[in-house]
Amino acid sequence: MSAVDESIFRSVLGRFATGVTVVTARDEEGRDHGMTVSAFSSVSLAPPLVMTCIGHDASMHGVLMTAERIGINILDSAQEALSRRFAEQDSDRFEGIGFARAESGVALLLDALAHLECRVVSRQETGDHTLIVAEVERARPNEGKPLLYYRGGYAQLER
Repeated sequence: MSAVDESIFRSVLGRFATGVTVVTARDEEGRDHGMTVSAFSSVSLAPPLVMTCIGHDASMHGVLMTAERIGINILDSAQEALSRRFAEQDSDRFEGIGFARAESGVALLLDALAHLECRVVSRQETGDHTLIVAEVERARPNEGKPLLYYRGGYAQLER
């Protein structure tokens, strides 16, 4: 049993602003899958590694346990609707939206602030999530402002 009350822990963590990403992968039959993820971070510059944490109950957890390649789309401030769409339990989140097929085969959302094409190098079961570490094989930044998530809602960077 934890010494920290779950609601207080959630409240404290909500005070850490995060960027918003959509992680994409293809299943063994070549179908696209994607989900909104805010638990994303850089791990290492050499080699270039990033990590994401996926809840065991997430709709895409099973796909991410076998996917060799993933795409990470860092969302632009104008993409809140895409973030909401990929956070819902929808069977075809890609229908009617713009995306390109990366060299690795994963879907990269058009107009994202940045794209990363990655090869999964490790998975670690950690509490009620799986920590996925991936090596970045290709990266592309674009101009814009990030979509942020803060205290249970979306926020904008003011400048």
